Amino acid sequence: MAFSIRQNVAQQIVEAVKDVAGHDINFIDAKGIIFASTDIKRIGDYHEIGHQVIKKGETIEVDSNEGYFGTKKGVNIPFTYKGDICAVIGISGEPDEVRKYVYLAQKITALILREHELDQQEHIKKTQMNHIIRSIINHDYINLDYLKDFLKNYQVTINDNYHTILVKLDSRYNPSNLSMIEKYIYQAFENTDSQLYTFNYANEYILFLEAEKVEKCLYIFEKLGQKYSPILKIGVGRRAELSHQYLSYQSAKIAVESLFPDECMAVFDMLDLEILLGNVEDETKQLYLQKTVEKISEKDKKILKTYFSLNMSLKDSCEQLYLHKNTLQYRLDKIWKETGYNPRELKDAVVLYIGLKMLGND
Repeated sequence: MAFSIRQNVAQQIVEAVKDVAGHDINFIDAKGIIFASTDIKRIGDYHEIGHQVIKKGETIEVDSNEGYFGTKKGVNIPFTYKGDICAVIGISGEPDEVRKYVYLAQKITALILREHELDQQEHIKKTQMNHIIRSIINHDYINLDYLKDFLKNYQVTINDNYHTILVKLDSRYNPSNLSMIEKYIYQAFENTDSQLYTFNYANEYILFLEAEKVEKCLYIFEKLGQKYSPILKIGVGRRAELSHQYLSYQSAKIAVESLFPDECMAVFDMLDLEILLGNVEDETKQLYLQKTVEKISEKDKKILKTYFSLNMSLKDSCEQLYLHKNTLQYRLDKIWKETGYNPRELKDAVVLYIGLKMLGND
């Protein structure tokens, strides 16, 4: 009896069989002990006939409730799985009545065991995937032969070029529908046809995506980001070999850090100034913000952001903001007085622009 059925699985099986057969069902182990039953009080009892079935490897019918220790009338059949008798299935009742359920009981048992086996295999695969991806992004030691063998199952090699896609939940939000958000994140990952993804504690979801697929898959993540903005932010890391995805992961984090509050996705390869800002220490960032844009109102920050996005054009900014030119000039002068930096002077404008970019993830 190399294969053994776990008690919780066996209990699930006997209850499923009884739902169909309408008779009490017992699972009996190699020592003749009932380890699962729809008659709960019998669990743990010795079943004499069940023990004999294990020894003989053949079905035994009992037509009386007397004469055998711990046994009621019914049909007791050996259940074989992967070539071994792993348990006895006992169906209580008149043998002529319950005999017709023998094949059904065997079939249901085999199906449920197979289902649990597949679930267990899937769990093992996910655990391995978690370990591999986390080891790579953290640049931890990982046995190269083990890594190659694992990737071979996915028809991937360590020298293939990938980008890390980082989906990060904003810790300032505690969404009540987190399970639904996770469902859509994993759905987006699966839509890329890449199987190399995992959850990284505490609020990151990571996907390794083949370099040649990134451009055509960006719309998937743009749609995801727009659907759940501002709860999640998405960063696309730079190109690197699979074994060097820790470099792509770091650049994906910089991309996320570069985002304004109303932005949902950034691609590292399209960044410039943000690469530097993403590496500024928090203490330095706070000192800079206190000297610059933290002094102005949210309304003026929005005006300033629009003004910079339109290359400091008063005309274009007025049209987009629906402001009169005099009103916009008044607001820009107000910002100058509050911060000491004039948004219409290039040098000062750069200082304020950097402040807005830093403020993006505060």
